[in-house]
Amino acid sequence: MNDSMKGKVAAITGAASGIGLACARTLLAEGAKVVLVDRAKDRLEQLCAELGPNALPLVVNLLQPSEVSALLPKILDVAGGLDIFHANAGAYIGGEVVDGNPDEWDRMLNLNINAAFRSVHAVLPHMVAQKSGDIIFTSSIAGIVPVVWEPIYTASKFAVQAFVHTIRRQLSKHGVRVGAVCPGPVVTALLDDWPKAKMEEALASGSLMQPKEVADAVLFMLTRPRNVTVRDLVILPNSVDL
Repeated sequence: MNDSMKGKVAAITGAASGIGLACARTLLAEGAKVVLVDRAKDRLEQLCAELGPNALPLVVNLLQPSEVSALLPKILDVAGGLDIFHANAGAYIGGEVVDGNPDEWDRMLNLNINAAFRSVHAVLPHMVAQKSGDIIFTSSIAGIVPVVWEPIYTASKFAVQAFVHTIRRQLSKHGVRVGAVCPGPVVTALLDDWPKAKMEEALASGSLMQPKEVADAVLFMLTRPRNVTVRDLVILPNSVDL
């Protein structure tokens, strides 16, 4: 174990799987105390038992505004502080708009945009008061380069990018850094609705990354000197031509 994060408290949403879990593992290995935020109670408790005493479960349904509003006091209660907040939870929908389901779009947009923005709003007073902190968003290459296959998802990540770029400038005077990690395709449950042929082609061509590679990028962002902000960190498989 290294100690680049020793003494730090991080909270990560959507931490029961995928990128969120990989980031939790990485920060724990670097000495941080990590609050894993997710709605999957049994999964969270099992994971935290495996990850050790510095892994703390916090069950929150991010689609319930009242639960998001109560996020900060719950984090402080279980962890005693907060230095890093990673708005990672998200959903994915791809495909042709003409064949899409607007009700499914609404859920994804609420999670990717509203819940992310609300959760950051909930924790900011603490970071502003202590004049220090890091806000990280899990964005996407789709927030920088429009992806034809996924117009609604792309739109949600463009919204995230706009939020990151604007609040970064608002919060810098308070000592709070804001950045986004923007990966290409990652092997997570978000890709479960990819057509089978598309998934097999991506795996065969090496055009998918593992969650750990994203977690390593997040750690790089967090360990820069305090006078440096990595606003957008794009990481892509070599075979992705964007």
